[in-house]
Amino acid sequence: MQRFAVLCCAVLLAACAPGEDQAAMEAEEAGVSLADFAGTWSMQAMTATGDTTLVSYEMVATEDMDGWTVTFPDREPIQARVVAVEGDSIVVELGPYESALRGGIMVSTRTVARLEDGMMVGTFVARYETTEPDSVLRGRQEGTRIP
Repeated sequence: MQRFAVLCCAVLLAACAPGEDQAAMEAEEAGVSLADFAGTWSMQAMTATGDTTLVSYEMVATEDMDGWTVTFPDREPIQARVVAVEGDSIVVELGPYESALRGGIMVSTRTVARLEDGMMVGTFVARYETTEPDSVLRGRQEGTRIP
């Protein structure tokens, strides 16, 4: 019953979420613009403490909510979805896709990022499609714009 209630709440929240155009307009009013993130970024996903790099990748960001991609080494680009732009941050989701860390296991990620001193920094949550106890990985990310 509790799972059903959580599922109902999630569906209700998704139905009430602002559309992409509205989210972009609200972000511009708040002072952040997707154009600020536009470009190609050399990114690193790290442990939550930031002491170990888990994987490096390239992110292509556009001036609007379409066309964002993430490319892991020796892989095809993965379409990314900008799902929110609020305050100084953006929220980007990927997946499901085959994990770059755990071969053969599908994963979905949600990243919250902002610009800080010319770098893109933030946090991520990776949710693996597995029944193992370590199905969620939380970490940090940072990257620099490629000229």
